[in-house]
Amino acid sequence: MEREQPVIGPADDATSFFQPRGMVFVTMLWVIAIAWAVCRGLWVLVALLFGVRPAAADIASLGESLIVVPAVVACLVILVAWNRLGWLHSSVHGLEFAATGRRGVAIPWSAVASVSLRHRGVFTELVVTPAGPEAVTELPGPGRRPRRRGDSYLVDIGLMSPGPRTLLAELHRRMPSKV
Repeated sequence: MEREQPVIGPADDATSFFQPRGMVFVTMLWVIAIAWAVCRGLWVLVALLFGVRPAAADIASLGESLIVVPAVVACLVILVAWNRLGWLHSSVHGLEFAATGRRGVAIPWSAVASVSLRHRGVFTELVVTPAGPEAVTELPGPGRRPRRRGDSYLVDIGLMSPGPRTLLAELHRRMPSKV
């Protein structure tokens, strides 16, 4: 982030939020397991409607797939996203963040029009609205374009550590009139 004038303030006054890989893996595991169980249940119901009766081997195979498939898929997804999980840095200089698999964005505090949370639990998202597009700096690096919704930028923060409540308290501390 380029600055025209130096920002007065302590350089070590920064707070970092990140997504722990273990929490992401476990959350993906249970979400994939639920979706896979529903799909397999529907498959069994369709088979029963067509008169196909499951044998003992089919039941064992079904149980095995309910255990193995979600674990393998969650492992593959976490390996692909290993170094691209979402993060957020808040300092006196501004707000820098990136959604999972996306390039980072830097916005000085003076250019942040508003921040808000949407959704709940592990699906909580931070919505950052800049005052104008000219104040936003897209950081170099791997990943797709930053995640946007209209003029706002979105960051998945439901699994971030220390957590959404702490993140919101940090944003209140930095800009109490805009949160």
